[in-house]
Amino acid sequence: MQAAPVRPVRATALPPSVALTVTGALRAMEALLLSGGQRTARRNAWTAVLEDRRRAKDRVEALHVLEAVADPASKAT
Repeated sequence: MQAAPVRPVRATALPPSVALTVTGALRAMEALLLSGGQRTARRNAWTAVLEDRRRAKDRVEALHVLEAVADPASKAT
């Protein structure tokens, strides 16, 4: 009886486009440690943080405009 041929097995499922950088290493660790759903949840959470920061900046700018309009001595408008 002849043994079945041994096929090489990849140890990780990393895409070939992952560069050997700090970012690439962190993404590789994330891929190994977290499932797809957890990665998606983290990305969504970060997107929400960035959106909250943008809205806060918009609120501050709107407040400054309203204060400038409310001040009759203002030359901003």
